[in-house]
Amino acid sequence: MTGRRRSSSPRPFKTFSVRTACTAAVAAGASLIAGCGVLPGGPGGSREPVTVMTFAPQNTAATNMPGMPAMAEAYARWAAARGGIDGHELRVITCNEQNTPKGAATCARQAVDKGAVAVVGSYSQYGDAFMAPLEAAGIPFIGGFGISDEEFTSYLSYPVNGGQAALLAGNGEQLADVCDKVALVRPDSLAGDDLPDLLNAGLARSKARGSADILAADNATGYSDEARRARERAADAARTEDGTDGGRPGCVTAALGDRTETFFDSYRRLPDDGRDIRISSVMGSVGQPLIDSTGGRNGLYEGAYVTGWYPDAADARWDRMRDVIRTHAFGDNDLDPSDAGVQTTWIAYTVLDRVVRAIDSGSITPGKISHALDQGLKVSTDGLTPDLRWGYEDMLGAARYPRMVNSSVTFQVVRDGRLVTQRQEFVDVGPTLLEAS
Repeated sequence: MTGRRRSSSPRPFKTFSVRTACTAAVAAGASLIAGCGVLPGGPGGSREPVTVMTFAPQNTAATNMPGMPAMAEAYARWAAARGGIDGHELRVITCNEQNTPKGAATCARQAVDKGAVAVVGSYSQYGDAFMAPLEAAGIPFIGGFGISDEEFTSYLSYPVNGGQAALLAGNGEQLADVCDKVALVRPDSLAGDDLPDLLNAGLARSKARGSADILAADNATGYSDEARRARERAADAARTEDGTDGGRPGCVTAALGDRTETFFDSYRRLPDDGRDIRISSVMGSVGQPLIDSTGGRNGLYEGAYVTGWYPDAADARWDRMRDVIRTHAFGDNDLDPSDAGVQTTWIAYTVLDRVVRAIDSGSITPGKISHALDQGLKVSTDGLTPDLRWGYEDMLGAARYPRMVNSSVTFQVVRDGRLVTQRQEFVDVGPTLLEAS
C-alpha cells in the first residue's frame, strides 16, 4: 500500500443508478428485471430521480474506507430491485476523497455539479474542506462517519452516531470497572489532543483514575517505544491502605485509526514481563476484519474490550443489510458487514429512504430534505441505533458537539475470536460528554 503512487486529485466519480442496474439485469437475464419497469408515481414514471453522493478515501497510504462507497452502490442495486425509493430512481455517485483536503473539497464540488440532493454515508476528516461547498449549495450531509468536527457543528449535518467523542467517553466508562490504570495511545495532533479529556471523563464517572497520555505519530511504521511506555504506565498500579495493589489489571487502549494495527503489532513484539495488562480500543480503530487477520481466538485481541456505536455484527438487526450485501454486492471484497464504515453507510441510507418517503413528493430537493429533518422527523433505524431525530430539542447541546443527537455506544469484547456484546443495551454517554465539554 505504501509503495503505491497517489494522484494529486480524486479519481473520477462513478454513478450507479437504478437504470444502470436494470440495463445489466436485462443483459444477464437476472431476476432484477422484476424491479425494472416503470417507476411508480404516475404514467410514464413522473417522479424525478434522486441523486446522492457517497465519498470516502480509497487506495491511500493512510486511512481507507472502500466499503462505504461499495455499500452505497449495493444499496442502489437493492433500490433498483424494489422499484426505487418511493417511486424515485436512486442515482448514487461515488468519489475517492483521497484522504486530503483537496480531495474532500473536490468530491463536495462534484456533488454540487452533479445535482446531488444529499451526501450520504461518507468519510472524511477534512470537514472544513467539504462542508463549505455543501453549505453554499444547501446540500445536507447525512450520516457521516463522525470523524470531523464539522459533522457535529454544521447546520446542514445530520449525524447518525456520536463520532470519536462518544467512543472515547464510552471507552472510559467501559474500562473504569475493569482496569486499575489506563494508558491511552493517541495521535500527536490537534484532533488527538481532545481524546484524553474524553476518556478521562468516562473514567471519572466511576471514580477511576485518570489515564496516562501516550502520544504517537499517526503515520509511523512502528511504535516500539510507545508500546513499551504504554505498558509501563498501565502497570502503574494504585496502592491500597495496606500497601498492596487493587488486584485489577492495567489496560492499554489505542485510538490511532488505521495505525492502531501497527501499534498493537509493535505491542505484541514486546518481550513478556509477566504483567497483567489488557488491551482495548474503539470501533474504527479495531474491528472484526482486523481481529480475523491477526489470529482470531489465538491472536492478540482475544479478550480485548472495544467500544462501538452499534450492535455487534452477529446481531439479527443486521440481517437485512447482510442480505443486501449477499444479493447485490456481487462478491465485492470491499464489503464486510462487520466494518463500521459499511454499517454507518447502511444506516445513513436508511435515513435517506425514510425521509424521501416522508416527503412524498414528485421531486426531492436538498431544501425539502433538510426541512423535513429540521422539523423533527423521527427516523427508525430498525434498532441499529436509538430512534433518530434532528429537531433542536433533540440535540445534545454540548459545546463541541451541538448537532449530536445520538450519544449512545455499545460495549463489546472479543471472545473466541469474535466481537460480541458485553452489555446488551445501548449506553448513553451524553452526560459524560457534557461534563467533558
